Amino acid sequence: MRDGFEEAGEASARARLNYPFERGPANGEALEVAPGVYWLRMPLGGSLAYINVWALEDGEGWAIVDTGLGGPDTQAAWRRAFAGPLAGRPVTRVFVTHMHPDHIGMAGWLTRKFGCRLWISRLEFLMCRSLAADTGREAPQDALSFYRAAGWDEEAIETYRARFGGFGKGLHALPDSFHRLSDGDEATIGGRTWRVVTGSGHSPEHVCLWCPELKLFISGDQVLPKISSNVSVFPTEPAGDPLHEWLTSLARIKARVPDDVLVLPAHNDPFHGLHARIDHLIAGHERGLSRLEALIAEPRRAVDVFHVLFRRKIDQNVLGMATGESIAHLNCLIGRGRAVRETDADGVDWYRATA
Repeated sequence: MRDGFEEAGEASARARLNYPFERGPANGEALEVAPGVYWLRMPLGGSLAYINVWALEDGEGWAIVDTGLGGPDTQAAWRRAFAGPLAGRPVTRVFVTHMHPDHIGMAGWLTRKFGCRLWISRLEFLMCRSLAADTGREAPQDALSFYRAAGWDEEAIETYRARFGGFGKGLHALPDSFHRLSDGDEATIGGRTWRVVTGSGHSPEHVCLWCPELKLFISGDQVLPKISSNVSVFPTEPAGDPLHEWLTSLARIKARVPDDVLVLPAHNDPFHGLHARIDHLIAGHERGLSRLEALIAEPRRAVDVFHVLFRRKIDQNVLGMATGESIAHLNCLIGRGRAVRETDADGVDWYRATA
């Protein structure tokens, strides 16, 4: 759950980051952050008011990176951009970092409007198509069993039933084809080379783009400066270990991408200090794992561990994310041989430390 691991050390960690821009682009503006690279914002609402998207000069047009949430507000924002700072030049291609609706939501609208291709990793495209197919479907029994095993009561289960199948509501109809991006690929955009660096844990095959010449790193949700991306286990893969994948991904990015880049994140502002931020994110999760291991010296359900992982109150609005992230940490301990999971006669999972 985003901001789940922001704690006492966060103020000092933020002090090690440098934010070179006094303000971000206003509605309808595009702010140049490097030669030929422009920062725009698309509206989200809620605690995250907007998502950052990027327009890169690409010959006679624009390569767009991330698209905003599907819907009339974002469509209106894009129309303002094309009537204003991006006027007179078509979109040549649309890059999407990952499959969450605030990133891919308008990809179908943009690619159809300009007759261009979506560039995305294969797993992100296929997972998005799979989740979109659940729209309007009843909650499956496997999912209900998963959340009962986590300790949810019947009221929480009924709320989940009512809300299930909403993923596709944040998507304009997806493109029917895509250009595959894989780790280590290189794409030439505006005469400059951008290297693909992938991560996982927050999503299956998250694409980041690194331009050594411009010293830019478009990080999507893989590295954010002020909040921690959600890393969750979902009913489709109940024994998954996305936290291990997340921590491994962060360490790999630190080893491959130099610290002198300007990081262009999906949320909050561009910043310098990539390696310090990665170190802080890893350390925060490791502290959470240590607190969790101490707590489960006596057996606990997933719903019993929220207080050692999250500062905020967990209500129905964030219960799913908190449960998924708690199970991700518990599964990580199991993967490290530090915990076991035992299921009782009622189908409820209890987690216990092994040491």
